[in-house]
Amino acid sequence: MVLKAHLIVIDDIMTITMVRNEANSFFHFINALYEKVSIGITTNKSPKEWVETIGDEVITTAILERLLYRCEIIKMTCESFRLKNRKTIF
Repeated sequence: MVLKAHLIVIDDIMTITMVRNEANSFFHFINALYEKVSIGITTNKSPKEWVETIGDEVITTAILERLLYRCEIIKMTCESFRLKNRKTIF
């Protein structure tokens, strides 16, 4: 795989349950990027909750090992940027 990017950002990950082949593909994607590219992730799930979405503890652990190695976690507790200026939701 030839990489031209320096940063890959994955937004809102772990919002939809993955089937086994999707989880496997996601692992291979992360593994290919591991230590070659900076990865930014946004999620509303803690790493402990990822196994519920991925459905496989071994694959989840392998993905998280690569993502959390030499990482910086920024936990945001502020008001949602998307909803900040909304008067109503629907």
